[in-house]
Amino acid sequence: MKIIVQKFGGTSVRDEYGRDLARKHIARALDEGYKVVVVVSAMGRKGEPYATDTLLQLIGGSSTYVNKREQDLLMACGEMISSVVFTNLLNKHGMKATAFTGAQAGLCTNDDHTNAKIVEMRCDRLLKTLEEYDVVVVAGFQGATKDGDITTLGRGGSDTSAAALGAALNAECIDIFTDVEGVMTADPRIVESARPLDVVTYTEICNMAYQGAKVIHPRAVEIAMQAKVPLRVRSTYSDSLGTLVTSSVKPDKGSDVKERLVTGIAHVSNVTQIKVQAKEGHYELQSDVFKAMANEGISVDFINISPNGVVYTVAGEMTDRAIAALKAIGYEPIVTRGCAKVSTVGAGIAGVPGVTAKIVTALSEQGIQILQSADSHTTIWVLVKEEDLKKAVNALHDAFHLSEELPVKYDSDEE
Repeated sequence: MKIIVQKFGGTSVRDEYGRDLARKHIARALDEGYKVVVVVSAMGRKGEPYATDTLLQLIGGSSTYVNKREQDLLMACGEMISSVVFTNLLNKHGMKATAFTGAQAGLCTNDDHTNAKIVEMRCDRLLKTLEEYDVVVVAGFQGATKDGDITTLGRGGSDTSAAALGAALNAECIDIFTDVEGVMTADPRIVESARPLDVVTYTEICNMAYQGAKVIHPRAVEIAMQAKVPLRVRSTYSDSLGTLVTSSVKPDKGSDVKERLVTGIAHVSNVTQIKVQAKEGHYELQSDVFKAMANEGISVDFINISPNGVVYTVAGEMTDRAIAALKAIGYEPIVTRGCAKVSTVGAGIAGVPGVTAKIVTALSEQGIQILQSADSHTTIWVLVKEEDLKKAVNALHDAFHLSEELPVKYDSDEE
């Protein structure tokens, strides 16, 4: 049995037009001899009636009086509605389809409600159903605990559902359908000359996703990478095959794409920089600061530590809570709101001299102040003012010639 997994996001299933285009992608897969496992998100985005955020507003949003287990009961409804609506459409057009919840499809999770992790895949029922049906439509973003409690998988949960099913079913491929042509060299809303990439490695797309590219969730990439199942990021609104995400470019698995110097420029907006200076003779600063953030449930990023103090960033909406937590333990932080993190991502950066110099030169030539910087073997980050974000991303995109159609070279040695 040849199986392909196809995931359709909220914008793809929000209306009849998008759902019908999705149906045609499924029909093509069936014509090619596949059994199809379809993973669907809730229909639409906040404000539309069945979107997850809209459902949460029914219980007061962040001011709810129900616990996380009960929130999961509500949040899982959007995907269940979507799965049945989509199954109805497929059956109407002569396809033999049925709908499953995440739990019925075999996603077993821990009990970390609203951010559950998959601990086991039990897909026997799903495989048996595929012997009778051509398409099984699975509600994404959800699973269940060993006790049968419904759970949701957190941000990017439908991507994670699709990847987990693809891995467990030994699928030929996992198609992630979205509203863009594939993985782009930068956000096309910011960089007009951004272009889609034909092939990227798991490592490259994972790094871009962690640094702000929203085309696919990194947890899904990691699952596919471990199972060596190829991913394709495609547009629902196009027949293009989009971007292939893989380590293998030959029939045999294990032949690696030779990674580019720079793959793309990613960004995160609405960031606040916080500086905390150490008091003379006080050596507990770092411990005090990060314990205070952890106790408030505030995620920190872009951390620089020195004997004189610490500098880090938080999401803009967490700024006031972070300030209050620091003042409560006797610190007066220096706060810079309205910042953006810009990341130059490329698995080929490691060990190559001159990349940081090129970044600094490109930004300084545009009069852009770098507030903070850091690097790893695959990514170089800079923090800039939000007002400079568009200019910074475009400057770096130009500096590394990412608009040019550079051929991807592959290792020629046979395994």
